[in-house]
Amino acid sequence: MSFANSLKTIVVATDLEGRSDAALEYARKLASGYGARLILAHGTDPLDYAVVDGVPGRLLQKLSDQARAVLDELSADLLREGIHSHSEIRQGTVVNMLIDVAKQYEAGLIVIGTKGRQGAGPIAVGAITEELVRKSKCPVLAVAADWNAGEFRPVPGGPVMLAMEHNDAGHAAVETARSLAKVFKRALLVVHARASAEVSAILNPGTSIRLDEYGLTPSEECPMRMIVKDGNPADAVAQAIEQYKPSILVAGVKRKSDSPGPHGTVFALLAGSRVPVLCVPAEADSARQEPAERVSVEIG
Repeated sequence: MSFANSLKTIVVATDLEGRSDAALEYARKLASGYGARLILAHGTDPLDYAVVDGVPGRLLQKLSDQARAVLDELSADLLREGIHSHSEIRQGTVVNMLIDVAKQYEAGLIVIGTKGRQGAGPIAVGAITEELVRKSKCPVLAVAADWNAGEFRPVPGGPVMLAMEHNDAGHAAVETARSLAKVFKRALLVVHARASAEVSAILNPGTSIRLDEYGLTPSEECPMRMIVKDGNPADAVAQAIEQYKPSILVAGVKRKSDSPGPHGTVFALLAGSRVPVLCVPAEADSARQEPAERVSVEIG
């Protein structure tokens, strides 16, 4: 199923302190563009409390009442914009809660906020967002809280950027990026990092050939451009982000990696970029889930 056809329901992680405002803003834009409904998901993690049997009943009720009041207000605001929404308040860890809600409502996307580069950085991303990307069967959009701050503010009407990689998720990522560019009438920038073998052989991928290979055809409705950079994918994409200031980055992810270390390119982008990163799983992975202890995320 294509990204556009599957994006009828979007799950967005919400909190009571406003840290998820940036994530909710992007979820609203996507819901408006695709005519989707939002599921406002809020979880209470028992590990946050010094009790063995979970959250005490009275405290849980108080927290639930507070969350319900906040989510009801958000729902009213969304309805005034013509966006239908539903709230889910559950007890459990953030990752498992979001995956369960997405499964129940057959969501086509999960949107989650991160603290941004001035917050907890890689530790927070590694503990929550990367785990969610690894386990989720649907795409995950990570939005840093400071994505729209100061010099990092995206250019108004900024392009959609696609990290082009040859992996199982490549075609799904291409379809997703093309859909976003078409719906929001943005240019599509395709970033390709040349491997050392390509550079040494003085191989310069032709723009039209590379785009045609993935079924991408520039048009007045959706202009496209190939950007070729040398170096590892994370650095190449980071340089392109700094140069072109896209509104969103789309990256295909694979479930396993042969590279050393627990993390890959997607993790580096999530931890180090304020630009919202949409992580698209391989189509073949949409029907199965790899064991968490055996997988890590990487493009390429």
